[in-house]
Amino acid sequence: MRGHLAADEQSGAFGDVEVCLINDDRVVTVYEMKSKRVTRDDIDRALHKIAGCDPRIDSYIFITTDGIDDQVREHAAGMYDQTNGTEIAVLDCIGFVRHYLHLIHRHRTKFLDAYQALVLAEPDSAVNQPLQEAFLTLRQAAESDE
Repeated sequence: MRGHLAADEQSGAFGDVEVCLINDDRVVTVYEMKSKRVTRDDIDRALHKIAGCDPRIDSYIFITTDGIDDQVREHAAGMYDQTNGTEIAVLDCIGFVRHYLHLIHRHRTKFLDAYQALVLAEPDSAVNQPLQEAFLTLRQAAESDE
């Protein structure tokens, strides 16, 4: 996994976090974090960044702390054919946790314990009370699946 703190254009990165295969430099998934609403322009910039990738990136996922417009979500989902198989998705924070838990399902209890400690330790930050409650509801649902 590779991350960076500079703008994508400055760093040459595709997004904020790039996930590579083990023992390989091939980027398979890109995560782009936004503390604002994701727009069609954001998606179009991502398309421009990944257009010439060889080998192709499998997934480009936006994570936003803001709401998601249905038209933007549909625009992202409609790019699969245009990109020859790159999935583009826009997730809110809870949607991302669900996505991530699917990836790490064998180790999800350890992840949930650590994440819960972080979420509950942030009473005055971006993790507001409704988000904390949503996380705890998600946690409860994950534990009932075990």
